[in-house]
Amino acid sequence: MALVTDLSSHLALITGATGGIGHATSLALARLGCSVAVHYHSASDTAFSLVSTLQSMGVRAAAFRAVLSSYAETRELHAAVVRELGNPTILFNNAGTTLGKSGVTDVSDVSVDGFEATWRANCGTPFLLTQLCVPATLDKGWGRLVFCSSVAGFTGGVIGPHYASSKSAIHGLVHWLANAYGKRGITVNGVAPALIEDTKMLPSAPDLAAKIPIGRLGKPDEIAETVVWIVKTGYVHNKVVAVDGGMFIQ
Repeated sequence: MALVTDLSSHLALITGATGGIGHATSLALARLGCSVAVHYHSASDTAFSLVSTLQSMGVRAAAFRAVLSSYAETRELHAAVVRELGNPTILFNNAGTTLGKSGVTDVSDVSVDGFEATWRANCGTPFLLTQLCVPATLDKGWGRLVFCSSVAGFTGGVIGPHYASSKSAIHGLVHWLANAYGKRGITVNGVAPALIEDTKMLPSAPDLAAKIPIGRLGKPDEIAETVVWIVKTGYVHNKVVAVDGGMFIQ
């Protein structure tokens, strides 16, 4: 069936699930019966509160801590999810970092070590988690790989070269994976938000809404619904969908 509306047989691993987009996406998938592996870094109270809410919705859920700038911890995260909940068939690579740098205007303001660390967290870890999750989706003949990029991956954005380049790298990864696995039951897509309320990626600048053609910031629920659409619809494949209020004409 091309359109999937019952996800009760599926498990989603959502990285950065305590942030605005991850939290909203966890709830949106649970409404379709999907079990959820909630990844968090430091917001343990938020993670366990989310798990409680998900369980009250009648789905299986558990929280898993990992520092995703570490490949070793990323491997441990996947192993722990498989032990406790099973193999994910839906992977939302949502976690990301700016490394605390935003509004960079000179290339020398980002060290090469900082550049590499941003890439490791924003692109290297999603690649590794994909490597770890793909075999089980191939066995099942069904999978959804969704990557959270950014409009900065298209335009360069306002955060800095470390962030923009790590996000545009995700686009190339999406396209390669899509070409490799599309005929084997796995769809691969990205969502590229811009200026979403209640997220750590929102830059601190005055009158951000004025930069958006529709005149307001986006909501985490709007990104979550885009992810749900991608998960439900088997004919959406090999796309990076900008959800940005009209900032970027694709």
